[in-house]
Amino acid sequence: MRYTSKQVQIARPDETIFRVLSSFENFTPILADKVENWEATEETCKFKAKGFTVGLKMAERQPNKLIKVCADESAGGMPIPFTFWAQMKDTTPEGSAVPGTRMRIVLDIELNPMMKMIVGNKMQDAVDSIAEQIAYAFNNARF
Repeated sequence: MRYTSKQVQIARPDETIFRVLSSFENFTPILADKVENWEATEETCKFKAKGFTVGLKMAERQPNKLIKVCADESAGGMPIPFTFWAQMKDTTPEGSAVPGTRMRIVLDIELNPMMKMIVGNKMQDAVDSIAEQIAYAFNNARF
């Protein structure tokens, strides 16, 4: 099943967004105290959330355009295979000093029919919320 977030506008260059989102180490200050047992390298991360071990790894990077992340099965605990990615597009008007990037999140997840009935609508809400939170963080950050 594929869930695609609404597009969000970020007042930052696509290079900045890509640089921050393309390394799990950059999430340490944000997530280390919000989840249990946070461990991160540039390529992988592992943590516990609501009793489940979650492992993620970078699957693909296209500079300033795409960051794809998938479940890291070697970390254990991932009951449902999934892949998600952030797509970015520069929207800075020519000659403008104010940068702009349009971004959306896409989630591919294998849900059986019962799980789809239970969490299907929540998954759409989740990808929309993640996109909005990323946009909010970049639009309100001082870096």
